[in-house]
Order: sequence, then structure tokens, then C-alpha cells
Amino acid sequence: MLTQYPGAIALRDAMLSKEVSALEVMQACLARQEETEPRLNSFVTRTPEMALAAAHRADQCLARGAQPGALHGLPISVKDLIAIGGVHQTFGSRVMKDHVAQCDAPAVARIKAAGACIVGTTTTSEFGCKAVGDSPLTGVTRNPWNTDKTPGGSSCGAAASVAAGVTPFALGTDGGGSIREPSSFTGLFGIKAQFGRVPVFPASATPTLAHVGPLARTVRDAALLLGAISGYDARDPFSITAAVPDFLGACGQPVKGMKLAWSPTLGYAKPDREIVTITERAVRAFEAMGCEIIDLGEAFGSDPADVWMAEFYAGVGTRLNDAMCNSRDLLCPAVSSLLESALDQSLLGYYTQVFERYRFREKVRTMFDGFDLLLTPTVPVCAFDVEVNVPPQFADRNACSWQYYTYPFNLTGQPAASLPVGFTASGLPVGLQLVAKLHCETDIFRAAAAYEDLHTWTSMRPPQASRDR
Repeated sequence: MLTQYPGAIALRDAMLSKEVSALEVMQACLARQEETEPRLNSFVTRTPEMALAAAHRADQCLARGAQPGALHGLPISVKDLIAIGGVHQTFGSRVMKDHVAQCDAPAVARIKAAGACIVGTTTTSEFGCKAVGDSPLTGVTRNPWNTDKTPGGSSCGAAASVAAGVTPFALGTDGGGSIREPSSFTGLFGIKAQFGRVPVFPASATPTLAHVGPLARTVRDAALLLGAISGYDARDPFSITAAVPDFLGACGQPVKGMKLAWSPTLGYAKPDREIVTITERAVRAFEAMGCEIIDLGEAFGSDPADVWMAEFYAGVGTRLNDAMCNSRDLLCPAVSSLLESALDQSLLGYYTQVFERYRFREKVRTMFDGFDLLLTPTVPVCAFDVEVNVPPQFADRNACSWQYYTYPFNLTGQPAASLPVGFTASGLPVGLQLVAKLHCETDIFRAAAAYEDLHTWTSMRPPQASRDR
């Protein structure tokens, strides 16, 4: 059971049956972290004492016959944008290098209560503002499938460490694709649930766009984690009061008869041909499972990137206004340039985009009346070289807008996930994006688990994760 790539559910069950102790699991996890960290640079702050103490409590829980939590003894990491009380929270920025979080974020409090053991905080691009894995504070995080490539961002360390087998899953954030894009680049399943399903506190710099969610090596492991962190919290004004759906139970439901729409471009994206070929093959696999495929063609037609950027970068820019004025030299130049443009927009210009967002949201909501899920490539390319902000073929785009497919669904708040569906000729993973109707995450888990059961990727191992550079 103590392999480099144990699944969360199987690992938990082994601990519950006392085949292995939580302490043994944690010792193996920390050894794997120590082994991979020099190659990948996935972590900002490592918390071995916290993790070992949590593992000891998990073993004591079983010893005294107490009821174990849903995440009993499971190793997990937390992205550096998410608060862990008493632990450094740097946001990947030199201007925040000494900041210590004052309280646990709701998702962190819940994984602790469920018995998980936090091994550290993972790297992020500065304030989550770039879709690649580097920051001025922590340097470059690398992709275990090819360490010359980026794992994507901004949940770069979460993706790299899970793909390399350090922990079976991790908590990331997604304000425009920051869970889904790195999941695609590293061969993971990653999901942002319905906006408000997982409460966010302290308030994000992008409070109407930000999600907290899981990155995992299997669909069911992600379902387990998402169930543990979901639910109402009064501190988040957007938090959903409805009962948490049974995400894990949805994984066993049949998919025959589901209506799945497919759009390779959404009407404006410019994906690499190989990406379209691989993702379209996955769409046909769903058809073979009995799903009805609807060709959505142009879908949106126009690109909502400007709408998303107006809100995302204005929020971060406002939070960083003091740094922009007084210590701009400490910020990543690509990030400060984006923030400057957002802060220069007029109030009229900003609210014009706000109202355009509402129109876009309603357009997409009614579009989904005709099908259960929308399928697209997660991103238009596979992982590209480290220390590059934008893929070379998208030189006209900025550090996030080249993603094309992900940010529209932060504007709408819909559930959206990236599902691994193949590899390029160069051996790099490719993801298929699954987008559900509002509040219908269970449809994603239903379809994704069915695909995983027939087209498993979980036995694949990154060839570079254990090799010296």
C-alpha cells in the first residue's frame, strides 16, 4: 500500500483496516516530498511537524475506537493562496514573504476536522495572476512529466506534487482556470465546483470569481475531497445554503442517455491540431458509452476575455495598489503590467464590463437548456517551456487569456473540471474540460468516473519525477 502513488480512498481504507498506520503513511509521504522537491520545487512552506502530529491523532482515534473522519490520515497540501492559521501565506510574492495567516480558511478547517494531514503549502504564480508555474519569491516549479516544461498555474505546486506522488490530492484555487489548466498539463482530474459550493474566507482579491477545489489523480478521490470541503459558511456571502450533493455516489451512476455538447473552439479559440484530435477522440468514447453528442460548433462566438480581465485584474490590482505605488520593483513585471492596465480603466468602462458579464451569464445559462454537459479542450496546448508566460503561438494574448476555454466559466460560476484523456506524441498529458449546468456537479462526476473506469490513466507515471536533472 505504501507505493509512491496510492489512491486516497484505497489508502484511507487500508488505514481504517489497520493494514498500515497513518504515521507510516505520513513518513512515506514526507520522504517522497524530500525526494522530489529539489527537482520540482512544489512547496513554499513545508509543515512536517503539523503533518506528523495529525497522523498521530489519526492513529490515536482508531486506537480508542472513535469515529474516523472522511479524510482519515490522508496526506494533503494546500495552495499558498489559501490560509492555514499560524503558517506563512506568501501569495507567491516578495511583498508578502513575511505574512502569516491568522486563521484557517473554511476548506482548511474542514480537511483538518475530517482527519487529513497537511504537509505544506504549494507554490503559485504571484497572487494567482499567471497561468504558469513561477513567481519572484519561489522561482520556477517544474512539471514531473518533463521538468523542462511548466506544470501550468496558478496551482502549479499542487499539480506538480500530486502528479509526482507526494500526496494523493491537494487543495488549489481557480479564478480563471487555475485548477483546470494545471490539471490538464500534469494528467490530473481537477474541478471547481459551483461558485459558492466551497466557501472562501478570508475574502479573495477576486471575490466573485474565485473557487477552492481539489486536484487529484482519480475522479473518486476528488469527489471525496470536494464533499469534505463543501457546505455553507456564513463568513462567505456567496456561500450556498443547500445540502451538499453526493459527489462520490454520482461516480457510480450510468451515463447512457446523457446529452453532451462538443465545441472544439467555443467560436474563438485557436487550439493546436493535436489537442483537438486527442480531445475529440475522448468525445467519441462518450458516444460509444451511449451518450448523445451534440455538435455545438461556434458556441459563444465572441471571446469574453476582456470581461474576465476587467474584473480579475482590477480586484488584484486594488489589493496590491500600495505595492504598485511603493514597491513595484518587487512584483513580477508581467503581473504589474496587467494590474496597471486594469487599474487604468474608468469606472464607466469597468461597469460596462460588469453588465456585459451578466448578459454573458444568461446567454450561457439558456444555452445549457439543450444538454447536460459541454465538452471542450481544457486548454489549447500541452505544457510548454518553463520561464515563458505565454505559449509562443499565442504571442497576441496575455499571461492568462491564452487559456481560452476556462475563464468563461468563472464568469458564469458553473461547475467545470479537467479530465485526463490522453497524451501528445511527446508524452505530455492532455485534458478534456467538462462543464455542467448550474449546481449540477454530479453530472461531471457521473461522466468523468465512467470515462476513467474504461480509459484509466491512473497507472501512468511521470517519467521525470524520480530522475536527476
